Amino acid sequence: MFTVATVLNALELGFIYALVAMALFLSFRVLNIADMTTDGAFTLGCAVSATAAVAGHPFLGLPLAMLAGAAAGFITAFLQTKLAVPSILAGIITNTGLYTVNLAVMGFSSNVPMLKTKTVFTAAQSVFGESAPYKLIVAALVTVVVCALLIAFLGTRMGLSIRATGDNPDMVRASSINTAFTITVGLCIANAMTALSGAVLAQYQRSADINLGTGMVVIGLASLIIGETLFGRGGMWVKAVAAVAGSVIYRFIIALALRANVPSECLKLISAVIVALAIAAPALKAKADFRRRRANAQKGGARHA
Repeated sequence: MFTVATVLNALELGFIYALVAMALFLSFRVLNIADMTTDGAFTLGCAVSATAAVAGHPFLGLPLAMLAGAAAGFITAFLQTKLAVPSILAGIITNTGLYTVNLAVMGFSSNVPMLKTKTVFTAAQSVFGESAPYKLIVAALVTVVVCALLIAFLGTRMGLSIRATGDNPDMVRASSINTAFTITVGLCIANAMTALSGAVLAQYQRSADINLGTGMVVIGLASLIIGETLFGRGGMWVKAVAAVAGSVIYRFIIALALRANVPSECLKLISAVIVALAIAAPALKAKADFRRRRANAQKGGARHA
């Protein structure tokens, strides 16, 4: 069904987009905040990484993209915690402003080509050789390192404070913990991971486009929910690994759709349907169980009658 090239491509993109899934895991699941900065932060990471690579600094482009993403997360957190802007609206405001920022980073051009530009992947190619799956190695290495660091961070005192803020902010305030600070740190880290995903993708496909981040929230949520549905909700490390696995599985679903000759223009619709079905799955299962129990009860009553 799948060729070797298709499998490699799905794995590579799955690991790259897994950073977005982990970012949404931190903001959406841990902090319990619907952060809408994701689309703009992803494009910002693409823009910064591409600009740095064109300037001859592909490796420097990755941490710079993370810093830029963290700055975007800080603005969203500032609007939310200091100016009392609702979390969803704060993300939308930041995301809207980032469109102009991203254009400015790319020299007010909607696209930055990098066809002859050295990237982290060309560097890996020179190390591992062209016959090796060097793109997969880079993508997997970045994602595994970030996932391990995220799991370790969530076990620290600050990480536990962030988790407590998402679970019960009133209790955290009563414990003299600054919830504004924990929210800010959490959103900065989440958007830094999102920007890193965009940075790696830009160098992976050797181009950055102003519209690359469109629909990234849906893609990230689809990956996150697929992982949670298949692997359950265990400890933090299980949830983080499930987000990565969900991203890879989502990419295989997209690859399967493309193999079935589904038009590429319909992929966003497929993503939306996947998210809707994954979110509705528990409710649908509960309704099915209820109907089955009711049917069994009616059969039992008929026999006794």
